[in-house]
Amino acid sequence: MRTKTKPRPRTDALATRFAKVRALTEALVAPLSDADASVQSMDDASPAKWHLAHTTWFLETFILRDFVAGYALHDERFPFLFNSYYEAEGQRHSRARRGMITRPSLTEVLAYRTHVDTAISAALPDLPEAALALLMLGCHHEEQHQELLVTDMLHLMAQNPLEPAIWPAERKVPVAMPGPINWIEGKAGIVEIGHGGDGFSFDCEGPRHKSLLTPHAIADRTVTNGEWGQFIADGGYADPHHWLSDGWAWVKAQGIVAPLYWEQQDGVWTRFGLDGRRPIDPAAPVTHVSFYEADAYASWAGARLPTEFEWEAAAATFDAAGGNQLDSAGPVEPRPATEGPAFFGDVWEWTGSAYRPYPGFKPAEGAVGEYNGKFMSGQFVLRGSSCATPRGHARPSYRNFFYPHQRWQFTGVRLAKDL
Repeated sequence: MRTKTKPRPRTDALATRFAKVRALTEALVAPLSDADASVQSMDDASPAKWHLAHTTWFLETFILRDFVAGYALHDERFPFLFNSYYEAEGQRHSRARRGMITRPSLTEVLAYRTHVDTAISAALPDLPEAALALLMLGCHHEEQHQELLVTDMLHLMAQNPLEPAIWPAERKVPVAMPGPINWIEGKAGIVEIGHGGDGFSFDCEGPRHKSLLTPHAIADRTVTNGEWGQFIADGGYADPHHWLSDGWAWVKAQGIVAPLYWEQQDGVWTRFGLDGRRPIDPAAPVTHVSFYEADAYASWAGARLPTEFEWEAAAATFDAAGGNQLDSAGPVEPRPATEGPAFFGDVWEWTGSAYRPYPGFKPAEGAVGEYNGKFMSGQFVLRGSSCATPRGHARPSYRNFFYPHQRWQFTGVRLAKDL
Protein backbone atom coordinates (compact mmCIF):
# COMPACT_ATOMS: atom_id res chain seq x y z
CA MET A 1 0.00 0.00 0.00
CA ARG A 2 1.51 3.34 -1.07
CA THR A 3 2.12 5.86 1.67
CA LYS A 4 0.62 9.26 0.82
CA THR A 5 3.19 11.96 0.31
CA LYS A 6 3.43 14.38 3.20
CA PRO A 7 2.11 17.81 2.12
CA ARG A 8 4.76 20.42 1.42
CA PRO A 9 4.39 23.97 2.81
CA ARG A 10 4.20 25.42 -0.71
CA THR A 11 1.59 22.83 -1.63
CA ASP A 12 -0.54 23.74 1.39
CA ALA A 13 -0.43 27.45 0.53
CA LEU A 14 -1.25 26.71 -3.09
CA ALA A 15 -4.17 24.48 -2.08
CA THR A 16 -5.58 27.32 0.03
CA ARG A 17 -5.25 29.82 -2.79
CA PHE A 18 -6.74 27.40 -5.30
CA ALA A 19 -9.80 26.76 -3.13
CA LYS A 20 -10.30 30.49 -2.51
CA VAL A 21 -10.03 31.40 -6.18
CA ARG A 22 -12.41 28.69 -7.33
CA ALA A 23 -14.97 29.60 -4.65
CA LEU A 24 -14.94 33.31 -5.54
CA THR A 25 -15.64 32.59 -9.22
CA GLU A 26 -18.75 30.62 -8.32
CA ALA A 27 -19.88 33.26 -5.82
CA LEU A 28 -19.71 35.89 -8.57
CA VAL A 29 -22.13 33.97 -10.79
CA ALA A 30 -24.52 32.98 -7.99
CA PRO A 31 -27.12 35.67 -8.88
CA LEU A 32 -27.30 34.53 -12.54
CA SER A 33 -29.91 32.34 -14.17
CA ASP A 34 -28.95 29.77 -16.80
CA ALA A 35 -30.09 32.26 -19.44
CA ASP A 36 -28.00 35.07 -17.89
CA ALA A 37 -24.97 32.79 -17.89
CA SER A 38 -25.40 31.68 -21.51
CA VAL A 39 -25.82 34.96 -23.40
CA GLN A 40 -22.92 36.75 -25.13
CA SER A 41 -23.44 40.52 -25.33
CA MET A 42 -20.65 41.29 -27.85
CA ASP A 43 -17.63 39.64 -29.46
CA ASP A 44 -15.23 41.04 -26.84
CA ALA A 45 -17.25 39.53 -23.99
CA SER A 46 -17.90 35.90 -23.12
CA PRO A 47 -20.85 34.24 -21.39
CA ALA A 48 -20.42 33.65 -17.67
CA LYS A 49 -20.87 29.92 -18.28
CA TRP A 50 -17.98 29.96 -20.74
CA HIS A 51 -15.69 31.66 -18.20
CA LEU A 52 -16.60 29.00 -15.64
CA ALA A 53 -15.82 26.20 -18.06
CA HIS A 54 -12.76 27.70 -19.76
CA THR A 55 -10.87 28.24 -16.51
CA THR A 56 -11.68 24.63 -15.64
CA TRP A 57 -10.55 23.39 -19.05
CA PHE A 58 -7.23 25.18 -18.49
CA LEU A 59 -6.65 23.25 -15.25
CA GLU A 60 -7.85 19.94 -16.65
CA THR A 61 -5.70 20.25 -19.77
CA PHE A 62 -2.39 21.55 -18.50
CA ILE A 63 -2.34 19.79 -15.11
CA LEU A 64 -4.60 16.75 -14.94
CA ARG A 65 -4.21 15.58 -18.53
CA ASP A 66 -0.49 16.26 -18.70
CA PHE A 67 0.66 15.27 -15.19
CA VAL A 68 -1.78 12.78 -13.68
CA ALA A 69 -1.36 9.26 -15.00
CA GLY A 70 -4.60 7.59 -16.03
CA TYR A 71 -6.71 10.75 -15.84
CA ALA A 72 -9.68 10.65 -18.25
CA LEU A 73 -11.26 13.86 -19.53
CA HIS A 74 -14.58 14.71 -17.92
CA ASP A 75 -16.09 15.17 -21.39
CA GLU A 76 -14.11 14.77 -24.61
CA ARG A 77 -16.25 17.43 -26.32
CA PHE A 78 -15.29 20.17 -23.87
CA PRO A 79 -11.79 21.01 -25.23
CA PHE A 80 -13.35 22.12 -28.53
CA LEU A 81 -15.97 24.21 -26.72
CA PHE A 82 -13.81 25.82 -24.07
CA ASN A 83 -10.33 26.29 -25.52
CA SER A 84 -9.83 30.03 -26.01
CA TYR A 85 -6.94 30.78 -28.35
CA TYR A 86 -4.35 28.03 -27.87
CA GLU A 87 -3.47 26.95 -31.40
CA ALA A 88 -1.31 24.13 -30.02
CA GLU A 89 -4.42 22.60 -28.46
CA GLY A 90 -6.22 22.21 -31.78
CA GLN A 91 -9.53 23.36 -33.21
CA ARG A 92 -11.98 25.33 -31.08
CA HIS A 93 -15.40 26.95 -31.21
CA SER A 94 -15.51 30.48 -32.67
CA ARG A 95 -15.09 33.21 -30.05
CA ALA A 96 -17.88 35.29 -31.58
CA ARG A 97 -20.32 32.36 -31.22
CA ARG A 98 -19.73 31.40 -27.60
CA GLY A 99 -23.26 32.55 -26.86
CA MET A 100 -24.55 29.67 -28.98
CA ILE A 101 -23.30 27.14 -26.42
CA THR A 102 -26.66 26.84 -24.65
CA ARG A 103 -25.66 23.34 -23.60
CA PRO A 104 -24.04 22.08 -21.43
CA SER A 105 -26.27 23.81 -18.89
CA LEU A 106 -24.99 25.98 -16.06
CA THR A 107 -25.63 23.08 -13.69
CA GLU A 108 -23.54 20.75 -15.86
CA VAL A 109 -20.70 23.28 -16.06
CA LEU A 110 -20.68 23.64 -12.28
CA ALA A 111 -20.52 19.84 -12.03
CA TYR A 112 -17.53 19.93 -14.41
CA ARG A 113 -15.82 22.37 -12.05
CA THR A 114 -16.49 20.11 -9.07
CA HIS A 115 -15.08 17.10 -10.91
CA VAL A 116 -11.85 18.92 -11.82
CA ASP A 117 -11.49 20.53 -8.38
CA THR A 118 -11.77 17.13 -6.72
CA ALA A 119 -9.18 15.64 -9.06
CA ILE A 120 -6.76 18.54 -8.55
CA SER A 121 -7.08 18.33 -4.77
CA ALA A 122 -6.44 14.59 -4.81
CA ALA A 123 -3.40 14.94 -7.08
CA LEU A 124 -1.91 18.03 -5.48
CA PRO A 125 0.35 16.39 -2.85
CA ASP A 126 2.14 14.37 -5.55
CA LEU A 127 2.34 16.93 -8.35
CA PRO A 128 5.87 17.77 -9.58
CA GLU A 129 7.22 21.32 -9.43
CA ALA A 130 6.37 21.96 -13.08
CA ALA A 131 2.72 21.13 -12.41
CA LEU A 132 2.66 23.29 -9.26
CA ALA A 133 3.95 26.22 -11.30
CA LEU A 134 1.15 25.64 -13.80
CA LEU A 135 -1.39 25.44 -11.00
CA MET A 136 -0.22 28.83 -9.73
CA LEU A 137 -0.54 30.13 -13.28
CA GLY A 138 -4.02 28.61 -13.38
CA CYS A 139 -5.01 30.51 -10.22
CA HIS A 140 -3.81 33.82 -11.66
CA HIS A 141 -5.44 32.96 -14.98
CA GLU A 142 -8.76 32.43 -13.21
CA GLU A 143 -8.36 35.71 -11.30
CA GLN A 144 -8.05 37.45 -14.66
CA HIS A 145 -11.25 35.75 -15.74
CA GLN A 146 -12.96 36.83 -12.52
CA GLU A 147 -12.41 40.43 -13.56
CA LEU A 148 -13.55 39.68 -17.10
CA LEU A 149 -16.57 37.87 -15.66
CA VAL A 150 -17.62 40.92 -13.65
CA THR A 151 -17.19 43.32 -16.55
CA ASP A 152 -18.87 40.97 -19.02
CA MET A 153 -21.82 40.62 -16.64
CA LEU A 154 -22.05 44.40 -16.44
CA HIS A 155 -22.02 44.77 -20.22
CA LEU A 156 -24.66 42.07 -20.59
CA MET A 157 -27.04 43.61 -18.07
CA ALA A 158 -26.58 47.02 -19.68
CA GLN A 159 -28.12 45.59 -22.88
CA ASN A 160 -31.30 44.62 -21.03
CA PRO A 161 -33.95 47.41 -21.23
CA LEU A 162 -34.89 46.61 -17.62
CA GLU A 163 -31.32 47.43 -16.52
CA PRO A 164 -31.44 44.86 -13.72
CA ALA A 165 -29.24 45.23 -10.65
CA ILE A 166 -27.18 42.09 -10.05
CA TRP A 167 -26.21 43.31 -6.58
CA PRO A 168 -28.72 45.89 -5.31
CA ALA A 169 -27.18 48.37 -2.89
CA GLU A 170 -28.19 51.42 -0.91
CA ARG A 171 -27.69 54.77 -2.58
CA LYS A 172 -24.47 56.36 -1.39
CA VAL A 173 -24.24 59.89 -0.08
CA PRO A 174 -21.94 61.88 -2.40
CA VAL A 175 -18.72 63.10 -0.83
CA ALA A 176 -16.99 66.40 -1.46
CA MET A 177 -15.07 66.77 -4.69
CA PRO A 178 -11.33 66.33 -4.23
CA GLY A 179 -9.14 69.38 -4.58
CA PRO A 180 -7.12 70.12 -7.70
CA ILE A 181 -4.63 67.51 -8.88
CA ASN A 182 -1.24 67.70 -7.19
CA TRP A 183 1.80 66.73 -9.19
CA ILE A 184 4.41 64.26 -7.99
CA GLU A 185 7.83 64.83 -9.50
CA GLY A 186 8.83 61.53 -11.06
CA LYS A 187 12.17 59.79 -11.07
CA ALA A 188 14.50 60.87 -13.84
CA GLY A 189 17.49 59.07 -15.29
CA ILE A 190 18.10 55.34 -15.48
CA VAL A 191 15.56 53.19 -13.59
CA GLU A 192 14.98 49.45 -13.43
CA ILE A 193 11.65 48.25 -14.77
CA GLY A 194 9.91 44.87 -14.75
CA HIS A 195 9.51 41.95 -12.39
CA GLY A 196 12.78 40.67 -11.07
CA GLY A 197 12.12 39.37 -7.60
CA ASP A 198 10.46 36.43 -5.91
CA GLY A 199 6.84 35.49 -6.36
CA PHE A 200 4.59 34.98 -9.34
CA SER A 201 4.63 37.14 -12.46
CA PHE A 202 3.44 36.72 -16.03
CA ASP A 203 6.13 36.30 -18.66
CA CYS A 204 5.39 39.71 -20.24
CA GLU A 205 6.46 41.47 -17.01
CA GLY A 206 10.12 40.62 -17.61
CA PRO A 207 12.97 40.49 -18.02
CA ARG A 208 13.80 43.29 -15.62
CA HIS A 209 15.72 45.92 -17.53
CA LYS A 210 16.89 49.52 -17.49
CA SER A 211 14.85 52.38 -18.90
CA LEU A 212 15.67 56.08 -19.29
CA LEU A 213 13.13 58.52 -17.85
CA THR A 214 13.24 62.22 -18.72
CA PRO A 215 12.11 64.87 -16.17
CA HIS A 216 8.37 64.58 -15.65
CA ALA A 217 5.58 64.73 -13.09
CA ILE A 218 2.64 62.39 -12.52
CA ALA A 219 -0.76 63.21 -11.02
CA ASP A 220 -1.42 62.16 -7.42
CA ARG A 221 -4.87 60.81 -8.32
CA THR A 222 -6.98 59.76 -11.26
CA VAL A 223 -9.41 61.99 -13.15
CA THR A 224 -12.88 62.20 -11.61
CA ASN A 225 -16.36 62.02 -13.10
CA GLY A 226 -16.83 65.69 -12.27
CA GLU A 227 -13.72 66.66 -14.20
CA TRP A 228 -14.81 64.50 -17.11
CA GLY A 229 -18.15 66.29 -17.07
CA GLN A 230 -16.28 69.55 -17.64
CA PHE A 231 -14.57 67.98 -20.66
CA ILE A 232 -17.97 67.01 -22.06
CA ALA A 233 -19.48 70.44 -21.34
CA ASP A 234 -16.54 72.12 -23.08
CA GLY A 235 -17.27 70.16 -26.26
CA GLY A 236 -14.48 67.65 -25.77
CA TYR A 237 -16.23 64.98 -27.82
CA ALA A 238 -16.98 67.44 -30.62
CA ASP A 239 -13.54 69.04 -31.09
CA PRO A 240 -11.18 67.06 -33.36
CA HIS A 241 -8.24 69.16 -32.15
CA HIS A 242 -7.82 66.93 -29.07
CA TRP A 243 -8.17 63.56 -30.79
CA LEU A 244 -5.84 61.18 -32.54
CA SER A 245 -6.96 60.57 -36.13
CA ASP A 246 -8.07 56.99 -35.38
CA GLY A 247 -9.79 58.17 -32.22
CA TRP A 248 -11.72 60.91 -34.00
CA ALA A 249 -12.83 58.43 -36.67
CA TRP A 250 -14.01 56.10 -33.88
CA VAL A 251 -15.95 58.88 -32.13
CA LYS A 252 -17.72 59.89 -35.33
CA ALA A 253 -18.43 56.34 -36.51
CA GLN A 254 -19.76 55.17 -33.15
CA GLY A 255 -21.49 58.39 -32.08
CA ILE A 256 -19.54 58.55 -28.81
CA VAL A 257 -20.55 61.45 -26.54
CA ALA A 258 -19.63 60.20 -23.04
CA PRO A 259 -18.05 57.25 -21.21
CA LEU A 260 -19.67 53.85 -21.62
CA TYR A 261 -22.83 53.35 -19.52
CA TRP A 262 -23.39 57.12 -19.10
CA GLU A 263 -26.77 58.59 -20.06
CA GLN A 264 -28.18 62.07 -19.62
CA GLN A 265 -31.63 62.13 -18.08
CA ASP A 266 -33.37 65.49 -17.55
CA GLY A 267 -30.02 67.24 -17.78
CA VAL A 268 -28.39 64.94 -15.19
CA TRP A 269 -25.72 62.37 -16.06
CA THR A 270 -26.35 58.86 -14.78
CA ARG A 271 -24.39 55.64 -15.10
CA PHE A 272 -25.37 51.98 -15.18
CA GLY A 273 -23.58 49.61 -12.82
CA LEU A 274 -24.07 46.21 -11.26
CA ASP A 275 -26.20 47.97 -8.65
CA GLY A 276 -28.49 49.42 -11.34
CA ARG A 277 -28.66 52.92 -12.79
CA ARG A 278 -27.55 55.71 -10.47
CA PRO A 279 -26.62 59.40 -10.72
CA ILE A 280 -22.96 59.99 -11.51
CA ASP A 281 -20.81 60.52 -8.40
CA PRO A 282 -18.69 63.56 -9.34
CA ALA A 283 -15.94 62.65 -6.85
CA ALA A 284 -15.45 59.06 -8.06
CA PRO A 285 -12.83 58.20 -10.68
CA VAL A 286 -14.14 58.25 -14.23
CA THR A 287 -14.23 54.76 -15.70
CA HIS A 288 -15.15 52.84 -18.85
CA VAL A 289 -13.21 55.16 -21.13
CA SER A 290 -11.10 54.05 -24.08
CA PHE A 291 -7.47 54.87 -24.78
CA TYR A 292 -8.72 57.28 -27.43
CA GLU A 293 -10.85 59.12 -24.85
CA ALA A 294 -8.06 59.09 -22.25
CA ASP A 295 -5.59 60.55 -24.74
CA ALA A 296 -8.08 63.22 -25.87
CA TYR A 297 -8.85 64.22 -22.29
CA ALA A 298 -5.13 64.52 -21.51
CA SER A 299 -4.69 66.79 -24.54
CA TRP A 300 -7.67 68.92 -23.46
CA ALA A 301 -6.21 69.19 -19.94
CA GLY A 302 -2.82 70.34 -21.24
CA ALA A 303 -1.12 67.14 -20.14
CA ARG A 304 -0.42 63.65 -21.47
CA LEU A 305 -0.71 60.02 -20.41
CA PRO A 306 2.23 58.60 -18.44
CA THR A 307 4.45 56.00 -20.01
CA GLU A 308 4.21 52.60 -18.37
CA PHE A 309 7.79 53.06 -17.14
CA GLU A 310 7.00 56.42 -15.48
CA TRP A 311 3.95 54.80 -13.89
CA GLU A 312 5.87 51.80 -12.54
CA ALA A 313 8.66 53.95 -11.12
CA ALA A 314 6.08 56.10 -9.30
CA ALA A 315 4.03 53.16 -8.03
CA ALA A 316 6.91 50.91 -6.93
CA THR A 317 6.66 51.81 -3.23
CA PHE A 318 2.86 51.61 -2.98
CA ASP A 319 0.91 48.62 -1.66
CA ALA A 320 -0.39 46.68 -4.65
CA ALA A 321 -2.91 44.91 -2.40
CA GLY A 322 -4.34 48.20 -1.12
CA GLY A 323 -7.16 50.33 -2.38
CA ASN A 324 -10.61 49.39 -3.63
CA GLN A 325 -10.23 45.92 -5.16
CA LEU A 326 -12.36 42.78 -5.38
CA ASP A 327 -12.61 40.77 -2.14
CA SER A 328 -15.99 39.08 -2.49
CA ALA A 329 -19.10 38.97 -4.62
CA GLY A 330 -21.13 42.14 -4.33
CA PRO A 331 -21.46 45.67 -5.75
CA VAL A 332 -18.37 46.61 -7.75
CA GLU A 333 -17.68 50.28 -8.50
CA PRO A 334 -14.92 52.86 -8.15
CA ARG A 335 -15.02 54.87 -4.93
CA PRO A 336 -13.94 58.46 -4.29
CA ALA A 337 -10.39 58.82 -3.01
CA THR A 338 -10.40 59.97 0.61
CA GLU A 339 -6.70 60.07 1.34
CA GLY A 340 -3.28 60.48 -0.28
CA PRO A 341 -1.91 59.12 -3.55
CA ALA A 342 -2.85 55.56 -4.45
CA PHE A 343 -1.87 53.68 -7.57
CA PHE A 344 -3.92 50.51 -7.07
CA GLY A 345 -7.65 49.88 -7.02
CA ASP A 346 -10.74 51.59 -8.46
CA VAL A 347 -9.70 51.80 -12.13
CA TRP A 348 -7.00 50.51 -14.45
CA GLU A 349 -4.96 53.44 -15.72
CA TRP A 350 -4.20 53.91 -19.40
CA THR A 351 -0.60 54.64 -20.29
CA GLY A 352 0.80 56.00 -23.53
CA SER A 353 2.90 52.86 -24.02
CA ALA A 354 2.28 50.28 -26.71
CA TYR A 355 2.14 46.68 -25.48
CA ARG A 356 5.40 45.30 -26.83
CA PRO A 357 8.01 42.85 -25.50
CA TYR A 358 10.74 43.96 -23.12
CA PRO A 359 14.36 43.51 -24.26
CA GLY A 360 15.23 39.81 -24.04
CA PHE A 361 11.63 38.61 -23.71
CA LYS A 362 11.06 34.96 -24.52
CA PRO A 363 7.66 33.24 -24.26
CA ALA A 364 7.37 30.04 -22.25
CA GLU A 365 7.76 26.70 -23.97
CA GLY A 366 4.67 24.81 -25.11
CA ALA A 367 1.05 25.88 -25.43
CA VAL A 368 1.16 28.20 -22.39
CA GLY A 369 3.74 30.24 -24.30
CA GLU A 370 0.75 31.58 -26.25
CA TYR A 371 -0.54 33.26 -23.09
CA ASN A 372 0.79 36.81 -23.63
CA GLY A 373 3.42 37.15 -26.32
CA LYS A 374 1.16 36.58 -29.31
CA PHE A 375 -0.92 39.65 -28.39
CA MET A 376 1.94 42.16 -28.51
CA SER A 377 0.52 44.10 -31.46
CA GLY A 378 -1.84 47.06 -31.67
CA GLN A 379 -2.68 47.27 -27.96
CA PHE A 380 -1.84 49.73 -25.18
CA VAL A 381 -0.68 49.05 -21.63
CA LEU A 382 -2.77 49.78 -18.55
CA ARG A 383 -1.28 49.73 -15.07
CA GLY A 384 -2.52 49.30 -11.50
CA SER A 385 -5.73 47.39 -10.81
CA SER A 386 -9.45 48.09 -10.54
CA CYS A 387 -12.41 47.55 -8.26
CA ALA A 388 -12.98 44.29 -10.19
CA THR A 389 -9.40 43.00 -9.79
CA PRO A 390 -9.13 40.26 -7.15
CA ARG A 391 -7.04 41.58 -4.28
CA GLY A 392 -3.54 40.10 -4.33
CA HIS A 393 -3.53 39.65 -8.10
CA ALA A 394 -1.69 42.85 -9.10
CA ARG A 395 1.92 44.04 -8.77
CA PRO A 396 3.75 47.26 -9.69
CA SER A 397 5.16 45.40 -12.71
CA TYR A 398 1.77 44.03 -13.86
CA ARG A 399 0.97 44.85 -17.49
CA ASN A 400 -2.68 44.81 -18.54
CA PHE A 401 -3.43 45.54 -22.19
CA PHE A 402 -6.36 46.33 -24.44
CA TYR A 403 -7.05 47.70 -27.89
CA PRO A 404 -7.43 51.49 -28.00
CA HIS A 405 -11.18 51.47 -28.67
CA GLN A 406 -12.11 49.05 -25.86
CA ARG A 407 -13.76 50.45 -22.74
CA TRP A 408 -16.03 47.84 -21.16
CA GLN A 409 -13.38 47.20 -18.49
CA PHE A 410 -12.96 49.51 -15.47
CA THR A 411 -10.46 51.77 -17.24
CA GLY A 412 -9.60 55.30 -16.14
CA VAL A 413 -7.05 58.10 -16.49
CA ARG A 414 -4.05 59.41 -14.56
CA LEU A 415 -2.30 62.39 -16.12
CA ALA A 416 1.39 63.16 -16.54
CA LYS A 417 3.38 66.08 -17.88
CA ASP A 418 6.92 66.92 -18.93
CA LEU A 419 9.09 69.11 -16.73
